[in-house]
Amino acid sequence: MAQFTVNPERHDPYQNFKFRVKWDGRYVAGVSKVGALKRSTELVEHRDGGDPSASRKSPGRTKYEAITLERGVTHDTEFERWANRVWNYGSGLGVEVSLKDFRKDIIIELMNEAGQVAISYKVYRCWVSEYQALPDLDANANAIAIQTIKLENEGWERDYDVKEPTEPNFDEPEV
Repeated sequence: MAQFTVNPERHDPYQNFKFRVKWDGRYVAGVSKVGALKRSTELVEHRDGGDPSASRKSPGRTKYEAITLERGVTHDTEFERWANRVWNYGSGLGVEVSLKDFRKDIIIELMNEAGQVAISYKVYRCWVSEYQALPDLDANANAIAIQTIKLENEGWERDYDVKEPTEPNFDEPEV
């Protein structure tokens, strides 16, 4: 079994309910769900003309899946302002799209139960391909109104500078 190096008494993997999302140097308020970071690499099969019985396999193009972010509807306008940079209906001919700054790099941080950043991913050149301002409204429902953005991206990587944090020990008095 894999061991945690800094916290050898920890045996459980991190849970998925403590995280935060950051762009433009600020944490985005209220994000309650982040879609999976997923990539796939195409298979390229080829065969040597002198070897008729076997084919070789090589990696081809790598594709990064879009990431969906969800949050409860609030007065914070970050989702909408970013979505409007890609297409802002009614803003005037020729200025519907902001080619200068519609892409952003984002950071997704996974935290341990104590609220310490345990793992961090950098996601590059994201832009909003779908924006849902409001869900279907239903006067008979008992639910939160959710906003959604779908982020296309050109790759992601783990931030290896983020090290395993030392988890607090509540049995020892603080100094």
